[in-house]
Amino acid sequence: MADKAILEYQGKRYELPVVRGTENELAIDIKTLRATSGLITLDPGYKNTGSCSSAITFLDGEKGILRYRGYSIEELAVKADFLEVAYLLIFGELPNKEQLERFHTDIKHESHVDEEMKKILDGFPKSAHPMGVLSSLTSGLIAFNPSSVDVRSEEAMYNAIIRIMAKFPVLVAWTMRKQQGLPLDYGDDNLGYVENLHKMMFKRPNKEYKLNKVVIDALDQLLILHADHEQNCSTSTVRITGSSHAGLFVSLSAGISALWGPLHGGANQAVLEMLEAIHADGGDTDKYMAKAKDKDDPFRLMGFGHRVYKNFDPRARIIKKAADEVLNDLGITDPILDIAKGLEKVALEDPYFVDRKLYPNVDFYSGIIYRALGIPVEMFTVMFAMGRLPGWIAQWREMRMNKEPIGRPRQLYVGENSRTFVPLKKR
Repeated sequence: MADKAILEYQGKRYELPVVRGTENELAIDIKTLRATSGLITLDPGYKNTGSCSSAITFLDGEKGILRYRGYSIEELAVKADFLEVAYLLIFGELPNKEQLERFHTDIKHESHVDEEMKKILDGFPKSAHPMGVLSSLTSGLIAFNPSSVDVRSEEAMYNAIIRIMAKFPVLVAWTMRKQQGLPLDYGDDNLGYVENLHKMMFKRPNKEYKLNKVVIDALDQLLILHADHEQNCSTSTVRITGSSHAGLFVSLSAGISALWGPLHGGANQAVLEMLEAIHADGGDTDKYMAKAKDKDDPFRLMGFGHRVYKNFDPRARIIKKAADEVLNDLGITDPILDIAKGLEKVALEDPYFVDRKLYPNVDFYSGIIYRALGIPVEMFTVMFAMGRLPGWIAQWREMRMNKEPIGRPRQLYVGENSRTFVPLKKR
């Protein structure tokens, strides 16, 4: 007999099925609750509400586990490259050599962005925040790819995925180069996906571009670590936007806007802004760690702990090593990065932080790496979006393939009761 949860209200009993996921997670299926009882559930922030069933990412915050399609993040980060992981997330399995080569070849073939897109870019001042620019450019792609995706056609779905995987790195690079006043670049088809992204971002006029394997490997890992993270704010935004049968590009644009917030994708930018504020105040890390311990102090330590992981963020373990390698290889002397290393040392050794599991998280280390690579702080969230792209695509594709209904949350109304309209002259 199937498991059931029993709800009793006003002398009536309601049986609700309990469903089990493949990792033995349990959920009460309440889709008939309102129809049978007249009740809804109230769950601000949806912290206890499952909006969908998904086969893409498994996350166990208590145990510090993150897996894409069953593969541990630890294994993928060291054995796969970003394009392999993107293919895995979107299509469900790791590609064989032929599939990966075709995927990359097709992406290179579609990497040209219509020249008229530059007019949209030209409309922004250099001071515009890169996330606003990226969201607009992504949405602008619709004008040059107006046909909607026929989700019943594997070919149409594949072609739409290829187009955005191809053009998005160009938009990311253009967004940074616009801010820096550099000429726009289309990269080099002879390079790998991540290498090409790096070249498009950093190639300087009249200077030879040289690849640095340590830098490319660190960037590749960062993109993999950010590729998907279950039903977070931006991913849920992509799914709920797409549930109205909005197209892939506009759904991704909505996800970019959701990612912009400092409580989500903007966290790594907030880390660097915190470090710069500490530096401006003299760089005393002990002072600021003491402030972090003081519950009456408004100072907030950014980049430590995680709202989902109640243990060490598994992504942070991986990227800490890459951060150390990048700093050592580039030989950078930077007081901001020195402050970061000082905060890290205290957090990993001080009982206050260790006992509360306030360890440095992936946002802390990604901010350090991006600064070391010369990426402007305003671009940090754009780089997050670049990594999250395949996860958003996979989630949108799964939602459409599963024919999920349009998202339509309920509410508990707490406003005024019925009132009689008062004419203006009597108010």
